[in-house]
Amino acid sequence: MNDTTPEELNAVLAAAARAAAPLAALRPTERAALLRAAADALDAAAGELVPIAVAESALPEARLTGEVARSSGQLRLFADALDEGSYLEVIIDTADPDAAPVPRPDLRRMLVPLGPVLVFAASNFPFAFSVPGGDTASALAAGSPVVLKAHPGHPELSQRTGEVLADALRAAGAPDGTFAVVHGMDAGTSAITDPRIKAAAFTGSVRGGRALLDIASARPEPIPFYGELGSLNPVFVTPAAVAARGEAIADGYVASFTLGTGQFCTKPGLLFLPEGHGLEERLVSAVRSTGAAGMLNDRIRTAHAEERDRLEGLGPVRTLVHGDEVEAGVAPTLLATTAKELLADPDPLLQECFGPTSIVVSYNGPDELHAAAEAFAGNLTATVHAEDADAPTLPPLLDLLRERTGRLVYNGWPTGVAVAAAMHHGGPYPATTASVHTSVGTTAVRRFLRPVCYQNTPQALLPEALRDDNPLGLPRRINGTVTTDAL
Repeated sequence: MNDTTPEELNAVLAAAARAAAPLAALRPTERAALLRAAADALDAAAGELVPIAVAESALPEARLTGEVARSSGQLRLFADALDEGSYLEVIIDTADPDAAPVPRPDLRRMLVPLGPVLVFAASNFPFAFSVPGGDTASALAAGSPVVLKAHPGHPELSQRTGEVLADALRAAGAPDGTFAVVHGMDAGTSAITDPRIKAAAFTGSVRGGRALLDIASARPEPIPFYGELGSLNPVFVTPAAVAARGEAIADGYVASFTLGTGQFCTKPGLLFLPEGHGLEERLVSAVRSTGAAGMLNDRIRTAHAEERDRLEGLGPVRTLVHGDEVEAGVAPTLLATTAKELLADPDPLLQECFGPTSIVVSYNGPDELHAAAEAFAGNLTATVHAEDADAPTLPPLLDLLRERTGRLVYNGWPTGVAVAAAMHHGGPYPATTASVHTSVGTTAVRRFLRPVCYQNTPQALLPEALRDDNPLGLPRRINGTVTTDAL
């Protein structure tokens, strides 16, 4: 796939800028119809798109077919959120001449679209975090045109999926320029500096995401940059949990860190077990019985091998299983160390290894476990396996983890991010560059909206969402009470 030329990029950006106002002017239910049309088109094209994805990503057909359904379902979930309307966060405080200490004017607040959004697609989910993924769905739901920078790992799939979505949106009545795909590193870096782009979203490496964040922040007009960068997703297991179901925990951990050849952003990178856990043999057996599998591309495979070998070369680290690289792909690697050794020099060990490698860490008592939890920077997830009897002693650990993560998992595994309104897929840096936002779930739309307050504005000049008669039937907070009633 040829890179987008500067002339082509300028045309795409100009079209997105022209589309911004008419797309924003659509009623929420009208934008919902656009999203449902895009979802239907994506489902209808699955038979064509999945084979392209298989060829470019080395991922299995069943996984990719499910990912198409996840992506179309996500589009429909945002459509439902638009129909319901609370995402606009409408707040009305009517005038009160008797308010103290000064009279209050009529104040009406809602969220409005930012404008054209640049989305950098990810490699590890060729649909769900790529062209039709959550960043695209949430930006379109907000009423922001999308310029999608394709990932070089699946260029043909990106182009064809983009055509399917653009055609469906156009046929459903979206303004020209609502959605377009561009290719090439130069196109991405040029677009993020262009004043017509008002926000950007990214999923990828810490190094790449940080470079783009710095560019977005250094613009004459800095823009929001929502990057999902790196995460270790530690798992902490209490002695009681080991005693009650240690073998099941060992099996679940191995299944989780090897899922998708370890190429999930929520892969558990470290498992903390109490000293004397007695699970090493079970862990080794489970890892050895997990076959080699392909990785997304040669660059990711090479990067994984280099980071795995670096970890294996560290003095405090023992290799329990070294995963061989064979024609079929990469086999999982299991390493081990102690919390004492980790705490003596955390940085070399607390680095993400993207791929099927994970570390078992033995700890001696709750104090050492808490100290290990404190050593972590931001993460997307943290997991605790415990029993009911642990409840009185868990709050200090949970408090430490809450400061460092966006999703706390209890007696489960972090892989598998449910597409639901309550999901938070984010976390403190370096997990993301904006810990107050999520890239999965309906609140992801908030990234591409900004608040505007109208003061003492005549009814005829107000947006429909703020008018007394509430023609859109939205839930609104009026003088402190949430209602769909008219004023």
